[in-house]
Amino acid sequence: MLKKNHIRFFAGAALIALAATGCTTVSEGTGSSASGSAASEPTSSVSALQVDEAARALLPAAIRDSGVLKIASDPTYPPFEYYDTDNKTMIGWDVDMGDAIAQVLGLKATHVPATFDTILPGLQSGKYDLGMSTFSVTPERAKVVDFVPYLQGGTGLAVPAGNPEKLGVDPMLLCGKKIAAQKGSIQSLDVLPAFSKKCTDAGKPAIDMQFFPTQSDVNLALTSGRVEGAMADSISTAYQGKLAGGKFEIAPGPDFEPELTGTALGKKTGLLEAIQAATQKIIEDPNYQQINDKWGLPASASITAADAIMK
Repeated sequence: MLKKNHIRFFAGAALIALAATGCTTVSEGTGSSASGSAASEPTSSVSALQVDEAARALLPAAIRDSGVLKIASDPTYPPFEYYDTDNKTMIGWDVDMGDAIAQVLGLKATHVPATFDTILPGLQSGKYDLGMSTFSVTPERAKVVDFVPYLQGGTGLAVPAGNPEKLGVDPMLLCGKKIAAQKGSIQSLDVLPAFSKKCTDAGKPAIDMQFFPTQSDVNLALTSGRVEGAMADSISTAYQGKLAGGKFEIAPGPDFEPELTGTALGKKTGLLEAIQAATQKIIEDPNYQQINDKWGLPASASITAADAIMK
């Protein structure tokens, strides 16, 4: 069973702010990857899953009869969701997991590109059935949507190759440094300000926080030397560093405050039990590890089937 970690959150923020984590925000339908260049899908295979009739029976009749599960993702955040080299086909961990959920339920997944901050409102309005874009599961978000966890992860610090400044996810190592994050992310709204306060409370210079509209902008600021480090989701940032030819990497050390991430869905859809059952089925199947291996996720990102049910 996953040990629950303390989750930092910001009370009273607007829904648009609650929607954003480390994901980038680009115009809907654009075909650029988060690394600034297209990247091909990994070649390792993921096996098909059989329909689970018990899980399928939990579906609302309208969804079951339609045969389709509409899944929204922001395709700018490898390895979780981004465009393949054709700049049209969405690929990534969330895409494979969404396909697996649909297979278990006897449905076809339709993957819809959307800007990250529009997905949760789209779920509330019924525009989408599911939101799969590595949403961090936070108490504030859980007030407006339901979640079915599928992974866990935390914040990492991206640094230039070789980490010349010897930085890490430690406030005292970042005081006075130029550190970037995406606007609206947990890192920009919560983590970096809290770190900076610890610096000033200790009589040290505040962190020079630099916020950018997209993760691509953050990465560019880092690789061009305009900042000395960048905070974001550690798994995606490490993968983006590989896509960028190793120009940046994750600083050594554990992630900061690992938390659950998962599928988001509207509270009035009637889909929660079916998605929970399908997700548990996948986690218990070799398919889950195959998807993780295909996209290079570390073992620490995995959860158990029991963790897929929110407590």
